[in-house]
Amino acid sequence: MSSLPRNGRPYAKLASQLFAYACAACAFSSVAILGLLMWQMLSFAWGWLDWQFLTSFDSQLSPHKAGVKAALVGSLYLIGLTTLFAVPIGVGAAVYLEEYAQRSRWRGIVQTNIANLAGVPSIVYGILGLGLFVRGMQMGAGVLAGALTLTLVVLPIVILASQEALRAVPNTIRQASYALGATRWQTVWHQLLPAALPGIMTGVILALSRALGEAAPLVAIGAAGFVMFTPQGLNDSFTALPLQIYNWTENANDDFRIHVAAAGIIVLLALLICLNATAVYLRYRFSKRIHW
Repeated sequence: MSSLPRNGRPYAKLASQLFAYACAACAFSSVAILGLLMWQMLSFAWGWLDWQFLTSFDSQLSPHKAGVKAALVGSLYLIGLTTLFAVPIGVGAAVYLEEYAQRSRWRGIVQTNIANLAGVPSIVYGILGLGLFVRGMQMGAGVLAGALTLTLVVLPIVILASQEALRAVPNTIRQASYALGATRWQTVWHQLLPAALPGIMTGVILALSRALGEAAPLVAIGAAGFVMFTPQGLNDSFTALPLQIYNWTENANDDFRIHVAAAGIIVLLALLICLNATAVYLRYRFSKRIHW
């Protein structure tokens, strides 16, 4: 008699265990690398990150007087305006493509281009923003031009995430709504969007987290790296946290290049973690209201 197991796959269990161990190693190594980077940044920023750093403007002379106030306010302006532009346009485009557009070659071309745009390097969007908003529409290198450029960067991601969230809604909800006499608009507004809201909000906040860390498109449109004021209007000059950190890392003074830049990175990471934590909380809160 043969000693082979009944299923004829003698190494299946071993291969399954090895695959699980490999996945666990990937997960733990990712966390370990992130923890190592955080520990190194914290060690560099220790003693430099305080209230004075958060409430002071940058200084070219003394690293002890340098602060992140202008960059922090500029980043908050950018994220606020980018949210204002990207969310309604992105969610509206996703609703149209999923619920209204007929299956056709045109829809396939549009869908393919949106997927391709999500992988375009952000510097390309910066060059587009420079030609379209800064020079073509004469906006200058202000907050509005920066926010519109970042909107171009995150818009494909918002559209794709919203489409996936809408596809995840069971089709029976649509059919039940139509069976009760609801119009397509009522079905979308009262049934589909509330059901897809956790996925949409998660995608939106993750896209905005990417926008918060982008420096290349802002450099391309000519945003300033050293600013001693906070923007008061939409066309005022501005700087942002990634630009400020890049400016410090290029400084010849080691205190600027290592310690002040590390303190700026900690502020940027804290802002990103707050956004991601908000995404997790909102997803949990809204998903509790859904009962399929």
